[in-house]
Amino acid sequence: VYGMLNSRATYDGLLRLAPRQRPFVLTRATYAGGQRYAATWTGDNTSSWEHLRLSVSMLANLGVSGLGYAGADVGGFTGTGPPPDLLTRWIEIAAFTPLFRDHAGKGKPGQEPWVGGERHESIRRHYIEERYRLLPYLYSLAEEYSRTGVPLLRPVYLEFPEVLGRGEGLGGSDGEFMLGPDLLIAPAPQGESPYPYSIALPSEGWYDYWTGKPVAGPKLSEAPVLEHLPVFVRPGAIIARQPLVESTRRRPDGALEIDVYPGPDCHGEIYLDDGISFDYRDGGFLRQALSCRLGKGVTTIEFGARTGSYRPWWSGIDLVLHGVTVAPLRARVGKRAVIGTYDAGHATWRLTLAADVGDVSIAVGSQP
Repeated sequence: VYGMLNSRATYDGLLRLAPRQRPFVLTRATYAGGQRYAATWTGDNTSSWEHLRLSVSMLANLGVSGLGYAGADVGGFTGTGPPPDLLTRWIEIAAFTPLFRDHAGKGKPGQEPWVGGERHESIRRHYIEERYRLLPYLYSLAEEYSRTGVPLLRPVYLEFPEVLGRGEGLGGSDGEFMLGPDLLIAPAPQGESPYPYSIALPSEGWYDYWTGKPVAGPKLSEAPVLEHLPVFVRPGAIIARQPLVESTRRRPDGALEIDVYPGPDCHGEIYLDDGISFDYRDGGFLRQALSCRLGKGVTTIEFGARTGSYRPWWSGIDLVLHGVTVAPLRARVGKRAVIGTYDAGHATWRLTLAADVGDVSIAVGSQP
């Protein structure tokens, strides 16, 4: 309780100093209700494979306990420095957690992303950059958490309760985990082991996050490769991504990418505000619902009407439809015929839309 009240006093003090700016407080000690005032982390972990595994279960349990904005010290806070393979794996997994912080105690050997050689630096850069591209999705999850309490990182059963009792790493809070409703991350249960391991998906029809292609499921076998963390996309997901930036202080330049992965209950949302002020309370935000439905030879994508007065940074929208195995013979935005770009190698169809697209249907079909 003392730690929670300390966070509250800090929050209130920062708010008094800058009434128009959202305070950011990070605490290691808190209590039920402390999530109203501060984010948290899991404390003084060590540089070990066991503590990397524990970080997943701890963050999942914190999330369902109400503390949904949390992280673990990437690489470990105490002890000897992490071996390069351990640090690389930790960065890969942590890139898909709410709070992503490489942090260590004083006097510990270096564990910055560039430590360990060119190969490790390149892999770590790839995952750090992917997190920056995924920020629109992460920010929408954070906004949802602020309204509903549903955590960003969640056990698989929170989205798919039918998996309880199945085992296979799906039902509990360890092993596989979800980032929001749409991404399933499946790290090796024994990260230091070179042997293949089994991955169980909640259902058929999931997509590989890295290739965008459908996967043969729901059971897979994965041979561990240092460069690759298995991540899967829910069939029916609609996910927003942005061009790469080097800091959240920089505005992205270019188009917002909207990736549609057709499937049942197909939906998603775009949410954005200035990220700093309380203007969102007075309508200074942008919110737009998206959905898709499958018909005979036709996929229809719906952009709902926008709400809020916030003007976004993007200059246009790149719509990417996944799982397209045959080049579409027709496409319409409303009643207007359009021509997109078909990529047979990636099984995608891409269309560039205006930045302010809203309240419109886009139909893509394989029939003339």
